[in-house]
Amino acid sequence: MKADNLILIGPMGAGKSTIGRLLSDDLSLPFIDSDKEIEDRSGANIPWIFDLEGEAGFRERESQVIADLLGEPAKVLATGGGAILSEDNRRLLKASGFVVYLKTSVEQQLIRTAKDKNRPLLQRDDPEAVLRALAVERNSLYETTAHLTIDTDGLSPKAVVRDILRHLKQA
Repeated sequence: MKADNLILIGPMGAGKSTIGRLLSDDLSLPFIDSDKEIEDRSGANIPWIFDLEGEAGFRERESQVIADLLGEPAKVLATGGGAILSEDNRRLLKASGFVVYLKTSVEQQLIRTAKDKNRPLLQRDDPEAVLRALAVERNSLYETTAHLTIDTDGLSPKAVVRDILRHLKQA
């Protein structure tokens, strides 16, 4: 495994893809979004995979893609919000690079995901309740997997990137 990866974890709407692209430019490393990679490899979008295979089928695909990607040369990798549900994934992420948890409030998630129909877990009557339940289930997993936690609420993507780069220089 490559220990020179920069890996972004956190809930949906935390800004992993946006911040990942900016970090990719600053660090001159390729950027890969694991959810996009799953879609590219399967030839189907995530909602379709969830409909056909359920969350368990999607999580199997996700684990395989993450393992494949972390075995390749250095990159900035943005993971899906649920990637940390698997203990194997958590161990692999932590051992394969510098893991940054982009922490955000449910209120910010609601604003950032309001119009996104590509998030199967939010296609319910009460997305706020779903996000709150996911936070209870996942926040401690993000915390224990990350080498660095950054609260993104109220920060611009560029400010978050500056903070990450500052910590990387100190590491």
